[in-house]
Amino acid sequence: MFEQFTARAREVVGRARDEARAGQGQIDTEHLLLGILADADSVGARVLRAAGVHDDDLRAAVARHTADDDGAGLAEADIAALREIGIDLSAVVARIEESFGPDALRAAAPGPRRRWGRRQQPGGLFSPRAKKVLELALREALGLRHRHIGTEHLLLGLLREAGGTAALVLTEAGVDLADLRRRVESALRTAA
Repeated sequence: MFEQFTARAREVVGRARDEARAGQGQIDTEHLLLGILADADSVGARVLRAAGVHDDDLRAAVARHTADDDGAGLAEADIAALREIGIDLSAVVARIEESFGPDALRAAAPGPRRRWGRRQQPGGLFSPRAKKVLELALREALGLRHRHIGTEHLLLGLLREAGGTAALVLTEAGVDLADLRRRVESALRTAA
């Protein structure tokens, strides 16, 4: 499939890989979105900027949603529920780290598996949602009768998937996903 990607779309995937390495390791929807935004001259990034999406704001929202918090992986609602019954989770985490060392509650990163001299991520390079986005980008390109997959198709795939962190941070930023889709389609018609 990657042979159909434009040079810019390949760069987006490369940037998404870099973003994932800085965080959890596996490429997910938010990494693809940040990769699209990183190429300021691409159709996808231009449409996002025209819709009022700002790179720094989105990056902060992604960090907020993907950060390992002080609650050792618990959701904010769970932390609040524990607080209500008198359990200070940050104090518990501090005591555990005091006894067993910093980051004792964090899951150990699996060692690299080598096959034919290449490192492989456990579960693959792409998360299931990111794989779905790539598949949907291909379908969007085919539906538009394009022979390539560009940043605009990746963005359409992200919008169509609509269940990952990328869609969540976009809607939190006040973006209407259906309107953003219309903007991308309009930009494609204008460019043709």
